[in-house]
Amino acid sequence: MGSSRVSAQSMIEWFHATSAQPYRATVRVDSMVLYFVGEGNDEGVRGDIAFAQAIWETGWFSFPSGGTVSASDNNFGGMGAGNGTVARFPDAATGVRAHIQHLRAYADATVTVSNLANPLVDPRFTYVTPKGKAPDWQDMGNGNWAADPRYAAKIIGLYNDLRDFAGLPPV
Repeated sequence: MGSSRVSAQSMIEWFHATSAQPYRATVRVDSMVLYFVGEGNDEGVRGDIAFAQAIWETGWFSFPSGGTVSASDNNFGGMGAGNGTVARFPDAATGVRAHIQHLRAYADATVTVSNLANPLVDPRFTYVTPKGKAPDWQDMGNGNWAADPRYAAKIIGLYNDLRDFAGLPPV
């Protein structure tokens, strides 16, 4: 929880300097970053780390063939992919909103539908029980969001690469 610590401009520049994958998202990365920062600010979720998670989940927004989620799903967190019910969203802005709302459900024990900053679009929000069960990124593996016990370390590693690019110390 909290505000992005890396600027949107640094996030965009880092992405362009780092990604070698074909970009297949439905909007330009500049817009994608602004969605993550804006929605994150609205909900008090770190949009910069959420963006790093989206990069990991989507293969740098390349949505590799053979994956469960496709670019047209506008699902940047793999929501529902683990149980075969992939969440699909009409546009990237809605997909990012759902992703941020889902992260808030994991991190904030006080969150309810009525105290979300924006109308609920996350179809899996009610499945996160108890709310706030993963208040830190280090809690996001071992069945919290992902089964991989190294999931959180992978996201934080990617995020630290972003922070290094922006001239910030690692977390």
